[in-house]
Amino acid sequence: MSTVTPVQPQHVEQKRVLTTAIPGPRSTALQARKTAAVSAGVSTGLPVYVERAGGGILVDVDGNQLIDFGSGIAVTTVGNAAPRVVDRVTAQVADFTHTCFMVTPYEEYLEVAEALNELTPGNHEKRTALFNSGAEAVENAVKVARHHTGRQAVVAFDHAYHGRTNLTMALTAKNMPYKHKFGPFANEVYRAPMSYPFRWPGGPADCAKESFDAFVSQVHAQVGEDNVAAVILEPIQGEGGFIVPAPGFVAQVAEWCSENGILFIADEVQTGFCRTGDWFASEHEGVVPDIITTAKGMAGGLPLAGVTGRAEVMDAVHGGGLGGTYGGNPVACASALGAIETMREEDLCGRAREVEALFMPRLRALAERFPQIGDIRGRGAMLAVELVNGPGDLTPNSALTAAVNKACHAEGLVTLTCGTYGNVFRFLPPLAAGDDLLSEGLDIFEQAFAASV
Repeated sequence: MSTVTPVQPQHVEQKRVLTTAIPGPRSTALQARKTAAVSAGVSTGLPVYVERAGGGILVDVDGNQLIDFGSGIAVTTVGNAAPRVVDRVTAQVADFTHTCFMVTPYEEYLEVAEALNELTPGNHEKRTALFNSGAEAVENAVKVARHHTGRQAVVAFDHAYHGRTNLTMALTAKNMPYKHKFGPFANEVYRAPMSYPFRWPGGPADCAKESFDAFVSQVHAQVGEDNVAAVILEPIQGEGGFIVPAPGFVAQVAEWCSENGILFIADEVQTGFCRTGDWFASEHEGVVPDIITTAKGMAGGLPLAGVTGRAEVMDAVHGGGLGGTYGGNPVACASALGAIETMREEDLCGRAREVEALFMPRLRALAERFPQIGDIRGRGAMLAVELVNGPGDLTPNSALTAAVNKACHAEGLVTLTCGTYGNVFRFLPPLAAGDDLLSEGLDIFEQAFAASV
């Protein structure tokens, strides 16, 4: 039984309701308008148009109430319209919406920076700069690392996803849809093998040692340690497939960086803010990054991102070298303060661990029935199943993944897929969703899986 009771918004009943086919007629009409008005490059995974949301439910324009297993890609961790977020944002909008912190600053920016300095791993003195998106945070983290070290090379990993700007596309490993025909990309970016236990050639037992040795050897041979400004790593990879590195790998990489004067950047845009059962995924192995990037779940749905790092690193940048017109917008900062307060008061780290305890037995039982489930992984409320062809054949099964996803959508469950090979289901429910709703969503997933195999 759950010991953490999420506070539910009063305006959305926490119940799945299907009044039409998915998508319904009003959503279908809006999708036609979208096709006529919006670039075809902006795709939509499930074309139902939402008019209200709260807790673990999305209400569409046709009156359907869908269970949300995606949280807007790990953004609405505290739920949509969380009361503390609504109160803070409403008050801030009434006061003022923008001045630009670089022109006439405001206290809300300082409060968010102070919270990040306190919450992120490590007891050292820190500084923070605020931006608009995860990609912008990563881009600025690299800028800071290059400026501080005087070096240029940056090392990222196979299966990484870091954003859609030119530099972050270079850091991202997946071509389609993120990089295809968008080059040339920023230079001095190098890629190393990722610790991927399920697909490591030597097997999971030897993955930590062998993947770390391969990383060190490749960087030494192809880049040279003295040329590397930073190594950037997602403690649990997101878009690449929710890949959880072998135990010890992240800590070894961070230690190696320290020994070689290289900054270790933890990209916690998706893993941060209670999602994995800790405030930050780096904490799981006691890793203290030199720089950490945050966004997504931090601000309850409003665009806000942060770069937090060692004071001597962040303060090395000359005045005016960091910033942006909208970075640390006061309304977004107010939303973040409400979201962080919610996470603290409702112990959402504990709630994420409860979600894991609810999901994992169900997913393992499903894997026993269906050998197409090759791997189950993740922590907290950041969980995944990887689909393959079957026993002895680890070929990625993207067709089955797409079929199950479509079946879930038809039954009013918002699900997401990911992975370099398009064969991974990722589960990112809001931590505001109750156990009954989550259990019903798992029922739908199991039924969709059984019907699609």
